[in-house]
Amino acid sequence: MSSSGYSLVTLANGVRSVRSLAEAETFHPVIGPVAEAEALYVRQLRLLDRLAAHTGEFVIWDVGLGAAANALTVLRAIRDLPGSVRLVSFDHTLEPLRFALQHAEELGYFGGYEPLVAALLAQGQATLQIGPQALRWETHVGDFPTWLQAANQVFPAPHAILFDAYSPAKNPAMWTLPLFTNLFRQLDPARPCAMPTYSRATLLRVTWLLAGFHVGVGHATGEKEETTLAANTLSLLDEPLDRKWLARARRSTSAEPLHTPVYCQAPLTAETWDRLQAHPQFR
Repeated sequence: MSSSGYSLVTLANGVRSVRSLAEAETFHPVIGPVAEAEALYVRQLRLLDRLAAHTGEFVIWDVGLGAAANALTVLRAIRDLPGSVRLVSFDHTLEPLRFALQHAEELGYFGGYEPLVAALLAQGQATLQIGPQALRWETHVGDFPTWLQAANQVFPAPHAILFDAYSPAKNPAMWTLPLFTNLFRQLDPARPCAMPTYSRATLLRVTWLLAGFHVGVGHATGEKEETTLAANTLSLLDEPLDRKWLARARRSTSAEPLHTPVYCQAPLTAETWDRLQAHPQFR
């Protein structure tokens, strides 16, 4: 137990993770931080291949920094690739990261990045030259939906987004249609960008489609047979949702997006159904 509001927990497979006492939520609770991040983000985003073929700065948005397991797993995976990487992490607090840094050895995923994280916590940004790779990591601390709504393009448009907020039932403000519509507007149409998340919920997939994304079936991870992958171009999706999925969505009792930050479950409205059918992905 910790006075910081966080504690270390040991998962069933023996891996250590962080638990928020206030939220009663364990981060990466099934297969652990590294295995989940590798499956959900590193492999699914094709980061190694995309970075190897990329010229110029490659921008990653990390929405839900938490204890930085996703960010650090990505950085370790790509550290030998030449180029310039800019990582922008968003969260409403840095306290989980402070706690994780104090327990870096037990958690095991920092991989030598402890000084970089310490600088990030102290200054809000940090840079590192690793062989042929130049890394810039910065944080934005505050309410992410409010920041998006302001539509001030403080950071460059991303090539990849790590989206890892608490579930819609626990944190509905991070899963509304207005939020993802505003997020889609931050993308550069000429810059292919993909965004995975752990959920396969019909509500989520409908939300992302109506926000403007193309949406596909994501890789399995842990106990989840499917996750979800969205992108601003079909070329980044291996298995786009098809009209069979669309028919199932119409029959679902939990498919209508959250229009306000209040969690509820409802079938598609007639207006939403019409908008889904008109999406370019299903024409």
